[in-house]
Amino acid sequence: MQTPIAREYPDFITVTCLDWIPVIMEDRFKEIIIESLKFLTHDNRIAVYGFVIMPNHLHMIWQMLGEHKREDVQRDFLKFTSQQILKHLRNEHAMLQKRLVVDAKDRKHQVWKRNSLSIPLWSDRVFNQKLDYIHNNPVKARLCIYPEDYHYSSARFYQFNDNHWGFLTHYNG
Repeated sequence: MQTPIAREYPDFITVTCLDWIPVIMEDRFKEIIIESLKFLTHDNRIAVYGFVIMPNHLHMIWQMLGEHKREDVQRDFLKFTSQQILKHLRNEHAMLQKRLVVDAKDRKHQVWKRNSLSIPLWSDRVFNQKLDYIHNNPVKARLCIYPEDYHYSSARFYQFNDNHWGFLTHYNG
């Protein structure tokens, strides 16, 4: 099967946990995000060029494929990951779950802050700037010394051509 063609520029997106609470500190919560990205890429909805998953936020460069709209894919991604994380919290982390209580008509708990930042990447220069920012985020946060040492990142993919995630696409800009 042929991969659908991208219709728009890639987007740099930042998704933040509600009130910057470190909800995704544990690796198993990061794995929920990884599995969702794998599903979306294998379902030909997106191409992922770079990412990093931090304890309280994530950055990603992705591009919608075919007729898929960013708003729809982003909504589905955030809804699915939120539901899965809350399911685990409900069973094992009641105190953390209480910190995510919101007074909203459509939900009792909220993992992700509303209105994630999304910036279209119109040029190779801006794309590479954002990719460097993503890869250096764990270094800046003192989670590692070198970008490629941080496990939940695409830095090793670009540094060593290590595609153990199985869903990344190399950007040749």
